[in-house]
Amino acid sequence: MSTSLKTMLPCGVPAVSKLPNGLVIASLENNSPVSSVGVFVKAGSRYEAVENQGVCHILRLAANLTTKGASAFRICRGVEAVGGGLSVRSSRETMVYSVECLRDHVDTVMEYLINVTTAPEFRPWEVNDLTSRVKVDKALAHQCPQIGVIEKLHEAAYKNALSNSLYCPDYMIGKVTSEELLSFVNDNFTSGRMALVGLGVKHSVLQQVGEQFLSVRTGAGSPGAKAIYRGGELRVQNGDSLVHTLITSEGAVTGSAEANAFSVLQRVLGAGPHVKRGSNATSKLSQGIAKATTQPFDATAFNVTYSDSGLFGIYTIAQDESAGRVIKAALAQVTGVAQGGVSEEDVTRAKNQLKADYLMSIESSEGMLEEMGAQALSNEAYLAPDTVTQSIDSVSLVDVVNAAKKFVDGKKSMAASGHLANTPFLDEL
Repeated sequence: MSTSLKTMLPCGVPAVSKLPNGLVIASLENNSPVSSVGVFVKAGSRYEAVENQGVCHILRLAANLTTKGASAFRICRGVEAVGGGLSVRSSRETMVYSVECLRDHVDTVMEYLINVTTAPEFRPWEVNDLTSRVKVDKALAHQCPQIGVIEKLHEAAYKNALSNSLYCPDYMIGKVTSEELLSFVNDNFTSGRMALVGLGVKHSVLQQVGEQFLSVRTGAGSPGAKAIYRGGELRVQNGDSLVHTLITSEGAVTGSAEANAFSVLQRVLGAGPHVKRGSNATSKLSQGIAKATTQPFDATAFNVTYSDSGLFGIYTIAQDESAGRVIKAALAQVTGVAQGGVSEEDVTRAKNQLKADYLMSIESSEGMLEEMGAQALSNEAYLAPDTVTQSIDSVSLVDVVNAAKKFVDGKKSMAASGHLANTPFLDEL
């Protein structure tokens, strides 16, 4: 039987329970004709070792390979036959396997979901065939400067764990073996590190699935190393006339009050356009940089949180000849906020934007599933939207100023790519 099951819940509020094997189950019966089910696992790239770096990238691509209960062909045709979809995505901390289908066929697609997450075989010849897909993934990532800069920033900022890339290193392509894949799954895909989440599915159904099929590997699994922030700088000189630069300090931990303050600060400075195909001209960053250069640019505040660390800073895109002026003007705006150059009206506007972003993100089934899964993994509970918005409202002007001070005073990390002749080094800022 499950423990701490919240049985008397009003309509529209997810039910959350934890099984004796450690598996957390969250469900919301929204009476939708389409059901979505996801298995969330604490098994992102931060849990890779030096010897198996790239294993999470391979796992993303191996989601439809043969398992002990179904061939790759059967999984593909079986999901397609009922009009469903099977997908997998990963971050530095989690992997998410999810299926979506008409409610009448949820049992069918859930069978394949359980096969993929609990009974993979990783046959050597099938794993070898993934090499070309890994190369394509890497090539596409290299075409996106934003991805490259963010990856380089994590490499520069951390000594371990969070420094691991989401993509397989070039020297490991074709070298991650079936045994290494199975070993990673056995160490990390345990019931104590998983959450089973469903929309349009009865809680009792998920509970039964969890008790019967997701108890294959019990326990807490490999704990992983605590991330160590160090600060540093990595520059990629590639001759591109557009210079992408990301400068951060260590930010806040996921779920903390400080994380809310940094999120509000991000909106104060500018988190991107709020109108489709619109500009970010009203943000503090854009207004401040516009006084320093007449050339086109883009500048947004960058904010990411993890279970034991976080990064906050400024992302700029500028022509190579004006990159230095843009970067310095952007940093000056954060310094201005740290010195009290922000009003109550600015903070109120930013909080309204943050609340709107959050509430709109959970309007879609995909966004709601993601939110439920993230909370189930981290808190073993679900905070209602009213509670989340109240925590945002509790952020004060002083909290925002203190967050800006933490960035200004903190040890910096920097990543840059492009023609960097006019891009200052970190020690010059």
